[in-house]
Amino acid sequence: MRLLHTMLRVGDLPRAVDFYTRVLGMQLLRQQEYPEGSFTLAFLGYGDESSHTVLELTYNWGVESYEVGNAFGHLAIEVDDVYAATAAIAAAGGKILRAAGPMNAGSTIIAFVADADGYPIELIGKRPQH
Repeated sequence: MRLLHTMLRVGDLPRAVDFYTRVLGMQLLRQQEYPEGSFTLAFLGYGDESSHTVLELTYNWGVESYEVGNAFGHLAIEVDDVYAATAAIAAAGGKILRAAGPMNAGSTIIAFVADADGYPIELIGKRPQH
């Protein structure tokens, strides 16, 4: 077994795809419209779906926004340098929720940013290989 994807509902698909590709560096792997169901799916990631877990963005036609809710936590992305990644995201117009720095009660460097729909994304510094 393996984890295939995580799905988020978005209110503006081009805006969401732009954020994940331009700001976070993912690739748009595939996108398909489903006219009979009035929705479009876009799959994005850092590698091919055959070997990587990806992100599914679902746009339900005519729905412009969603409540993020209090049950959802966050997505997490490993980055080489959290400080540099946070600066690049801010420079690209991304919203910083928590500046880069050590996590509470630990030493791992983390930050939180928000995507175009307000979903939180944790940036986690790459841990040294032993």
